[in-house]
Amino acid sequence: MPAGSVTRRMFSLAAVGLLLATTGCVKLGSKPPEKLLGIESQARLAPGTTQSGAPLSALFVEIPGVPKAIDTQRVAVRTDPNSYAYVKKALWVDTPARQFQALLSETLAAKTGRLVLDPSQYPAQVGQVLHGDLVEFGVDARSARAVVTFDASLLAPDGKTVRRQRFSASRPLREIDENSVAPAISDAANEVAAGIAEWIAQP
Repeated sequence: MPAGSVTRRMFSLAAVGLLLATTGCVKLGSKPPEKLLGIESQARLAPGTTQSGAPLSALFVEIPGVPKAIDTQRVAVRTDPNSYAYVKKALWVDTPARQFQALLSETLAAKTGRLVLDPSQYPAQVGQVLHGDLVEFGVDARSARAVVTFDASLLAPDGKTVRRQRFSASRPLREIDENSVAPAISDAANEVAAGIAEWIAQP
């Protein structure tokens, strides 16, 4: 056998041995949570629905601002005015801000018939712009309730006037665990979104 072939074979065997020796140290990721939680709009566009309109009639829904305590995929639980804990064994499937933006957009499109757009996909915002702060999106352990609070700001197409209003809803919880929190928070978020839809529809 040529010397070069012998050298390559020895190198290959050494590489395999090194790989086998280090396999026990390789971690493919942390243990996944028992639950990935999400919220869903209760007002949805029917499949095949087509929406269109003049640019000025469009409604742009921005990703809301959120406080640090809920700017995470962990489910926030307020234990007292100054402290938070998190629900064990559960994570949101996406951040509260992005989930609420999606639910709000779907609800507004279904309830108002407006053309609702994501500003990140359409940088030229010439219609109304809805933005605001998702102040609460989680659980208040003191009252054992799921709470969603959103401070909405609606900017007119001409950019000269702004309407602002706070919307909040809550739902009772028998248990604060991975099986109970998501449905309650989702219901509260839908009530908030429906209230915003009615507010936007006002002249």
